[in-house]
Amino acid sequence: MAPSLTETVVQSTETISKGLVTLKLRPEAEKPSDKGPSYPFYFPYFDKDEKFPPTEIFEHTDPGLRANPAKPHLLADGVQRKDLSPYIGTELKNVQLSQLSKEGLDEVALFVAERKLVVLRDQDFKDIGADRQIEIARYFGPIQRHPTSGNVKGYPEFHVVYRDADNDRFREYVGGDRANLTSWHSDVSYEKQPPGTTLFFILDQPPLGGDTIFASQVEAYNRLSPEFKKRLEGLKAVHSAVPQAEHSRSRDGPVRREPVETEHPVVREHPVTGEKALYVNQGFTKRIVGFKTEESEYLLKFLFDHISKGADFQIRASYEPGTVILWDNRLTVHSATPDYSTKERRHAVRLTPQAEIPIPA
Repeated sequence: MAPSLTETVVQSTETISKGLVTLKLRPEAEKPSDKGPSYPFYFPYFDKDEKFPPTEIFEHTDPGLRANPAKPHLLADGVQRKDLSPYIGTELKNVQLSQLSKEGLDEVALFVAERKLVVLRDQDFKDIGADRQIEIARYFGPIQRHPTSGNVKGYPEFHVVYRDADNDRFREYVGGDRANLTSWHSDVSYEKQPPGTTLFFILDQPPLGGDTIFASQVEAYNRLSPEFKKRLEGLKAVHSAVPQAEHSRSRDGPVRREPVETEHPVVREHPVTGEKALYVNQGFTKRIVGFKTEESEYLLKFLFDHISKGADFQIRASYEPGTVILWDNRLTVHSATPDYSTKERRHAVRLTPQAEIPIPA
């Protein structure tokens, strides 16, 4: 199991920063009221010498295709279900992700595709150990290893989200001089085979704030007029990893894999449900293929505004101790909400299985 704070003494700033770029922990003597991260094993690790080869194309069969539509293993007797919105989001209680059979995990993939986002409460996932966590996530596809973010030393599969009074890479990345820190994106959509079913589990959460907002790209597409849908289908857009890599380099951070730019359909089709979804996001989509600059900027601005203003097809996912959230990156966009005090710690981990090459609608 991954050690908790009670099992592992947090290392000194010099030791824990070895191989890191900027993240640091103050010695406990300087912050006697702060005992450090509850799970120091997952403290973000940045090694500038760590390099990954280019991502290779692989065959992907979505586990949801094998699932029993009735979902008897996931939605068994005693499981409490609460839908958060007609279009996106369901909360489940009394089911343990770590204890599901293969049939149950197939049903998870299908249910996440259907509901776009699933919130699991009271999970033991954070305590089952890194190897088991990776094993479960890998059931949904090969896990993307992030080229620039903090990971766990020896476990590059983990994408670590960490902010406290001394470290706030999110604000640095989105820009410190912004009135609005909402940043809608679909994770690493620049990959040739972007993520599908994605897992996120919380380790330390501020007492107030720090939620994640999600929007359904399916409903965003459905709201468009038939003629406008026809115009979008067949278009491609460029998704770029270049700004992310340049930002990391500018801060003397790692670039473990050279950045790629990939063309994806503006409207994609889900391989299991057959639903059509917009596949553009403000974080990584840079231009429409074949359009002149002004045309591309005009269309993308409309789509980004349409998605971000769609409060009636968005939900706000909140965290409690033991919360695990799963979402389908093919059908959603999301944004952190850094609305909590800068003195508070927020520590979470994402496992990001990749899926198929996007299927054009």
